[in-house]
Amino acid sequence: MPTKKTTSKTAAATKAKTKAKPTATRKPHDELDLSVFPPGTVVKYSTLLCLACIFDLFTKQLGLSSRTASNEIKRYAPTLEELTARESARPFFKSAEKHPRCPYCDSAKLRHARLDTYRIEGGKATDATRRALVKSLPKTGEQFHIVEEKSSARAVFFGWLDALGRELDLEDDRAWMMAATRLYLERRDPKTDWAASFDGARQVRRSQRLEEGFEREGTRLFLAPALYNDVLLVQYLVSRSHRHGGRTFEGRLTLPELVRRMRYSGHLDAQGITERDQFDVLEKLVEHLAGGDSTLKLHYIVDRRDLLDKVKTVTARYAS
Repeated sequence: MPTKKTTSKTAAATKAKTKAKPTATRKPHDELDLSVFPPGTVVKYSTLLCLACIFDLFTKQLGLSSRTASNEIKRYAPTLEELTARESARPFFKSAEKHPRCPYCDSAKLRHARLDTYRIEGGKATDATRRALVKSLPKTGEQFHIVEEKSSARAVFFGWLDALGRELDLEDDRAWMMAATRLYLERRDPKTDWAASFDGARQVRRSQRLEEGFEREGTRLFLAPALYNDVLLVQYLVSRSHRHGGRTFEGRLTLPELVRRMRYSGHLDAQGITERDQFDVLEKLVEHLAGGDSTLKLHYIVDRRDLLDKVKTVTARYAS
C-alpha cells in the first residue's frame, strides 16, 4: 500500500507532467459579427503578414534582439493602403490556400499573421451601431485599431464595386449577375427585405408597367425601368473591370451599345444627362449611382489579435 509521501510524490509528478504537456492548437479568433449593419455599408479586407520576413529583417539585417524585434512588431501599425490594397507587397501577401507558404521566404502558416480590416461607411444608418460595436471591443493590448478618414461618395462606390468584383465568381454569369443585382439593391434600399424578394427568383427583367419599385411574379422579379438600367450599369462596371467586357442581363454590351440603350429608353433624359460623348455620359451615370461628390466618413476597424498571438510564437522560435 503506497504511503502518504509516495502518493504526494506521484501527484506532484503527475501535475508536472500535465503542466509540461504541449498546449492544444490555438483556435482562430471569431470574426466580428457585422450582420447588424445595413447591407452594403461594410467592406471586409483580409491580408496575411509574414512575420518570418520581418523578424529576419530586424534580427539578421538590423541586428536587433528577438525581444526588441517583437516589441517593434507589436507597435507596428500598417497603413490603410497596405491593409486594403488589391496587390500586396512584401511582407504582405494574399492566399486562399488552407496551408499557404510565404511567396517571399517560403515560411509556413504558423509564421503568418492574418489581419482583417472592416470598413464601415459613416452616416445615420450606421453611426449608433458602430459606436456600440467599438465600445464592446476589448481595450487591452491594442487588439483592435480604429482608423478614420474622409472620402468622396464616388471613391466609396468604386471601392464597393472593386470588393464586389473580387467576391463574385465571374465564371458563372447567371449566379454572379443575380448576386450583384441583389447586393446593389440592398445597398440602394436597405430597408427592403431583398432576401425574401430574391428567394426562388430565376430571372430579373425590366417591367413594362411599373414606373418605380419592383414586383415579383412567379420565379421572375420585375424592376422598374430606371432601377433595371441602374442594375445593368452595375453589372457592366463590375464585368468590365474584372473580365474585359461589359456582361449584363441584356448580354455583352460595349459602351456605345450601353449608352444607346439607355438613351433610347429615356433613362438619360430622366437623369438630366444631355452630354453626347459616350465617356461623358458614363461619367454622369456613375455620378448618379455613386451619389455625387458628397463627402463620407469611413471608419476602419483593424483586427490585430492574430498578429499579437503569432508574434509570441515567432519570438519564441527566434529566441531559442
